[in-house]
Amino acid sequence: MPAFTAPGSFWRGNLHTHSTLSDGALSPEEVCRRYKAEGYDFIALTDHFVGLFDYPIADTVPMRDAGFTTLLGAELHSGAQENGELWHILAVGLPRDFAPSNTPFFTPSADQETGPEIAARAVAAGAFVAIAHPQWSGLTLADARSVSAAHAVEIYNHGCATGSDRPDGFSIADLLLSEGRALSMIATDDAHFSEPDHFGGWVMVKAPENTPEALLAALKAGAFYSSQGPELRDIRITERYIEVECSACASVIVQGPGNAALAVHGQSMTRAQIPLSRFAKGRWLRVTVIDAAGKRAWSNPVIR
Repeated sequence: MPAFTAPGSFWRGNLHTHSTLSDGALSPEEVCRRYKAEGYDFIALTDHFVGLFDYPIADTVPMRDAGFTTLLGAELHSGAQENGELWHILAVGLPRDFAPSNTPFFTPSADQETGPEIAARAVAAGAFVAIAHPQWSGLTLADARSVSAAHAVEIYNHGCATGSDRPDGFSIADLLLSEGRALSMIATDDAHFSEPDHFGGWVMVKAPENTPEALLAALKAGAFYSSQGPELRDIRITERYIEVECSACASVIVQGPGNAALAVHGQSMTRAQIPLSRFAKGRWLRVTVIDAAGKRAWSNPVIR
């Protein structure tokens, strides 16, 4: 698992955030200031890439310093999902000259490129691309299957948790994994700062340095885990066990295809062994750690 074997340090970051360049409540400068003040190492400002807001890709380069960096990005929109609503594609690491889609407003039209097409174009331009908030969007499995270029699925979206109680992406992600897709999983804020939608979900990226280039490469390599608070310190797979080391927790759960899952429960646990036999025939597994307050950390899938 590259998050625990790759060289470097862990850097805490949020990959999904909005500002007054689209529908956020705070300026880009203030958004970056607040994340830095809360102890984040980096942020991606991902305003809505629609004509209504003049297709913004925020220039956050001036907000960087020796201890805090930024990744350029946007939330891309184009084409209709199966439910007729506009696609939401998260793209981090976009070039400043990424060409706009024909999306003047938050409504799909027949002459637009599709969601899968704009996702593929963002990947070709060098971005790390994720399928945004599947539960909130009403995404179907057929929709998700069609985005063949995505690196990741947004499995927890804090803004969708606080604003609609629809934060989840695990159902879609697990089904895609079981069909053979190699995907990572991200937790984000989707912060607008118009409600308590911030500082609730993040990624811990393992990279040799806190620079845009190193972080982007690590994201594409899957060298990270996601969290609401707990720390994952190591995950190892031996001949008989999945061995997990973490900050103090109450539950360690391993999930695999179908109904495959095993859990260990206790008090202030910092390590656990889960028998591998339950997952011997599955092509993937992942780990969830839950602390006494109910906060979670999630590993990326191990493809076997």
